[in-house]
Amino acid sequence: MAVACFRFRQMAEERRIEKDMIGEVRLAADSLCGVHTARALENFNIAGRPINSELSKAFGSVKLACFLANKSLGFWSDDEDKASAIERACVEMAQGALNDHVLVDALQGGAGTSANMNVNEVICNRALQLLGLPPGSYGRISPTDDINLHQSTNDTFPTAMKVAAVRMLRTLEASVVGLQEAFQAKEKEFAHIVKVGRTELRDAALITLGREMSAYAEALSRDRWRIYKCEERLRVVNLGGTAVGTGLAAPRRYIFSVVDKLREVTGIGFARAENLVDATQNADVFVEVSGILKALAATLFKISSDLRLLSSGPDAGIGELILPPRQSGSSIMPGKINPVIPEAASQAALLAMGYDSVIAFACASGNLELNPFLPLVAHCLLESCGMLSKACDSLNNLCVSGMKADETRCAETVSSSTATATALVAEIGYDAVCKAVATARLSGKSIRDTVVEMGFMSVEKFDELISPEAVCRLGHANNRRDDKRDGC
Repeated sequence: MAVACFRFRQMAEERRIEKDMIGEVRLAADSLCGVHTARALENFNIAGRPINSELSKAFGSVKLACFLANKSLGFWSDDEDKASAIERACVEMAQGALNDHVLVDALQGGAGTSANMNVNEVICNRALQLLGLPPGSYGRISPTDDINLHQSTNDTFPTAMKVAAVRMLRTLEASVVGLQEAFQAKEKEFAHIVKVGRTELRDAALITLGREMSAYAEALSRDRWRIYKCEERLRVVNLGGTAVGTGLAAPRRYIFSVVDKLREVTGIGFARAENLVDATQNADVFVEVSGILKALAATLFKISSDLRLLSSGPDAGIGELILPPRQSGSSIMPGKINPVIPEAASQAALLAMGYDSVIAFACASGNLELNPFLPLVAHCLLESCGMLSKACDSLNNLCVSGMKADETRCAETVSSSTATATALVAEIGYDAVCKAVATARLSGKSIRDTVVEMGFMSVEKFDELISPEAVCRLGHANNRRDDKRDGC
């Protein structure tokens, strides 16, 4: 009994009590979190994971910018030790060193107030540690009066969202460029391989495998440009607008300087919104950016589907591409290897499309001066950025860079497909080609042998018309009814 009582007293000594307007909360003595974080952890456990780590780091950058703006106005000028500790703690948050202490659930009520207060408390208590004081010594540094000075959740949270989004979009852009370059490399590698081009999943006309790769690269190039331009939409922030965009309780000099400090801290060209009320209540910019991510998702899904289709088989499918074998594909079918990387990328693309719909609904659901659903928007937008970036990297490094062409299979389909006949139309005319196709089907012979036997052209001319150069030429150089002058 005596031992149990001692342990109870010891546990009590290792905890601290914090109060708010609702009552008291017991916290671990060394916890960098405070009463507001504790309340949030009790109330919100829906997503089952904390806010995005990039959002936590972005919050650190925002808090640092606010601190520097306030410091430039003379706040804490009589207490350099306090100012130095707060600045260092903000820097640590911005660098991600305090991410493990940002615990609030990604899906939270209050328009992000729990996230903002979690960050305020962690920075405050870390600054207290740097001063050699225990967490909770708020008489020395206050989470609200110091760390949140001249701020509101309503201007810091959306600003942190934009900081995180810009950073993650830059990473995503680099990933898209990497995948684009991988397809450009395959464009050159496969430039000499003639194959059957298909429309509506039916044989259509000849093309080269290299040209197919070039189309993927070009689509990704457009996505890369769209993502690059997204940053312009996110550079306008409402920092300094405080609660509803009127700058309530903030000095005018602070309002006009805080975004300049954010620009210095982040190296990103942020600008203060001309209409801070509009920028506080309306979230349409996130819908626009999400739409760009959806466009990339559509590209990734289409490319991944094509890679799966072109590599189908290997014996009973199209089988023109050979994807790198990544893992065994079945617990019951020996030797089966599935296209798991394109499948995973496809799932990421589908989820990003779903997130886009959620973002649109959430941004449309704001009321009057504020949108309470920004935590959901942040969760979906930043998750999409990170997920699509990883999907591009995976598709690049684990699939596209190592995929090969089955040149024998491509040649077989060219030889046996009536799509080959389309290449002959400009030379001998549509009706003659139709006769050759019908004859080839009846005889079981190839189009090549048939048109030669029927006297439509020589073997050499046939081979010239289905060469990589011929099938990729933009239009044809001559009209068969003209004098055959070379127009190239």
